[in-house]
Amino acid sequence: MDARFNMFGNDIAVRFAKRFANAGLVIHQSPLPPSTQELVSLRASQINGCGWCIDMHTKEAAAAGETSVRLNLVAAWRESTVFTEAERAALALAEEGTRLADAHQGVSDETWAQVREHYDDDQVAALVALIALINAANRLAVIVHQRGGSYEPGMFAAMVN
Repeated sequence: MDARFNMFGNDIAVRFAKRFANAGLVIHQSPLPPSTQELVSLRASQINGCGWCIDMHTKEAAAAGETSVRLNLVAAWRESTVFTEAERAALALAEEGTRLADAHQGVSDETWAQVREHYDDDQVAALVALIALINAANRLAVIVHQRGGSYEPGMFAAMVN
């Protein structure tokens, strides 16, 4: 399947992508741990079937030192022992926040309580914004069939400059 539209070859799309990427900088520069940011982005992207974002977040996480064991187990985080309780709370929030149409209650009170146990207000703000942003990015890439495989670590950073 080829991309339907080149989001990097259209002036309006490029201007939007730069502003979108700059919004991501607020999260990137927040006190939410970078490893948590990548794990959450990866899990939401897996759920949404976004090859471009799975490619990006897997490679960025690996370049930042994330282990292949943890990256390989993100899809089965509940059945693994390699994630902290804080990461597990963030992954649960990512799943529930991504599957809004599947969960009539949205994010459960139990998951929210676990998140609040492990993250302060600034980290919660960044985590909620991250989940919203990655879901929007997934939708952009899936709509135009932006395929994974060609991403190189650092491409995102270059986009915001």
